[in-house]
Amino acid sequence: MKRIAAFLLLVALSVAGSIPARAQRTSDDESARLSRSAKTQQKMLKKANKKQRNAMKKYEKAQRKAAKKAQRRAQ
Repeated sequence: MKRIAAFLLLVALSVAGSIPARAQRTSDDESARLSRSAKTQQKMLKKANKKQRNAMKKYEKAQRKAAKKAQRRAQ
């Protein structure tokens, strides 16, 4: 789980670093557009995190089920 969070952070930082520097002065339209863009990125990241959490839950459940099955076989 920590690896995934670190990976997402690394991706976010690399994307932020690849964006070219803007001029010192930005207009209101640009700042509004950037704000919307940040919101959509945040929304996408939140959705991806939720999907990852659900996948982890499913994996852990499968592991518990397999462990139970193995324990029953050993008896």
